[in-house]
Amino acid sequence: MIINNQHIEDSNKSKHEEHSENFDFLANRLAKNGHDVANIVSKLADFQVAIPSWALGAGGTRFGRFGFYGEPSNLEQKIDDVGILHSLTQTAGAVSLHIPWDIPSDYEAIKEKADALHIRFDAVNSNTFQDQKDASETYKYGSLSNVSKAVREQAIQHNLDVINIGNKLGSKALTVWLADGSCFPGQNNFQTAFQNTQDSLIDIYKGLPDDWKMLVEYKPYEPNFYSTVIQDWGASLMLANGCGDKAYTLVDLGHHLPNSNIEQIVSILQLKGKLGGFHFNDSKYGDDDLTVGSIKPYALFLIFNELVYGMENNPQNPDLAWMIDASHNVKDPLEDLIQSLEAIQEAYAKALLIDQTALKSAQSNNDVVKCQEILQGAYRTDVRPLLEKARLNTGGAISPIDSYRSLDLRNQLIKERGKHTVATGL
Repeated sequence: MIINNQHIEDSNKSKHEEHSENFDFLANRLAKNGHDVANIVSKLADFQVAIPSWALGAGGTRFGRFGFYGEPSNLEQKIDDVGILHSLTQTAGAVSLHIPWDIPSDYEAIKEKADALHIRFDAVNSNTFQDQKDASETYKYGSLSNVSKAVREQAIQHNLDVINIGNKLGSKALTVWLADGSCFPGQNNFQTAFQNTQDSLIDIYKGLPDDWKMLVEYKPYEPNFYSTVIQDWGASLMLANGCGDKAYTLVDLGHHLPNSNIEQIVSILQLKGKLGGFHFNDSKYGDDDLTVGSIKPYALFLIFNELVYGMENNPQNPDLAWMIDASHNVKDPLEDLIQSLEAIQEAYAKALLIDQTALKSAQSNNDVVKCQEILQGAYRTDVRPLLEKARLNTGGAISPIDSYRSLDLRNQLIKERGKHTVATGL
């Protein structure tokens, strides 16, 4: 299902008048308060978030997976689905592949398809948390940290293979997330496991092209619940520093213990020039992988406040890799991803409205009330007309969810693919 400009224009017709009224009202108010509305809209239009290839089908849990009709059954169909998202939102201009779930069979054909849909290839993700078919070694007791040299070498080679695949597609980053850890006290020697991981990452790092980055992801628990080798941002940062200047920490919103101050983590990593990427999702209890902004929208806004500040004031930190990392057990995956993209853009837009000069002044005067008023004033602003304007300016839908439904896209996909296709991934 390819969405053309006429599809978008037709779906927008009934919404133009209301959008114009709402945008003009908001733009006038913001302009009176000193905001450069055109600049904000331009930044929103430029902000692109990668869609992970594994998130385009129904999600799964340890207990079950409930399929969704019309799922993409191969990489070509997954890229088609990213094309649908990008056509509607104009903010999903990249795809992040997970290997070996999505190894291209024809690299040139895949690149041509992505180019035709204006989609680039973002960071590639390795997988050493599952045993792969015909593998000679098992990751049951860890991969890069394993006491077995043979297991470590297999995991290292897999990551080098992933780099090679990404290089053929034009990717510029490798994301490494490890499930390595232990279930019981005494099972692992913590120092040995950490040192093995460091040595393994260094071997992978040596295989990075000069213009690539390595993104080291962390997580406090799951699937191991006694210990995880890369359990927090400190462990990730130490490992990244141990590899070299091209290695960075990757922050996943769901990979923190309850009530962790993620915005503070983000801020310090940017100060040190070591924040490499960001995985968006939301959670109530742990790594729930829920729709972005569905549970803690204010926390997301506070994180974006630090991200915006860092992007303006920390030139030592590289451009960030943005990606959604969510799972969809009860929603249409494409609708869920549209909602996530909207929430990310909302948080970003609100953060752009924060008067950083006034906030700095209030902080310098220890005016705690004023600091809170500045932040909450921006947060309480309904910025949706700005998002709509950014999409309109780039050929997107005023309301992507409404357009998705009015165009009956899920049923179109079902007609093309059938009811019983299954996407690769979890």
